[in-house]
Amino acid sequence: MALNDSATTDTQLAHILKSLDDNKAEDIVQIDLRGKSSIGDFMVICSGRSSRQVTSIAEKLVDKLKHDLGRSSRIEGKETGDWVLIDTGDIIVHVFRPEVRDFYQLEKMWQPAGSAASA
Repeated sequence: MALNDSATTDTQLAHILKSLDDNKAEDIVQIDLRGKSSIGDFMVICSGRSSRQVTSIAEKLVDKLKHDLGRSSRIEGKETGDWVLIDTGDIIVHVFRPEVRDFYQLEKMWQPAGSAASA
């Protein structure tokens, strides 16, 4: 977890959610990880309709964070476009094809039982 204050993390999260929405990501879910994991403050999970859209959503998000916030991100998986992971340090973003998302069911692993995540 990076040493950013919550305002910076909140600003970054707002940029991420807007970019995903602008680029037609589907079923966007945000999960608050603060106090639950040291991997980051938030996890955001979303879907694209095809491998091409998954890759495009991820590339545009990384470009937006770099351009708007000066934030470099690590990105993995864009070669295949089934599941792309973007790590900003504070926020982990997963962009899936729907079938791959259904298979891994990350939301179920990270959300407390009986809760629904918000977008």
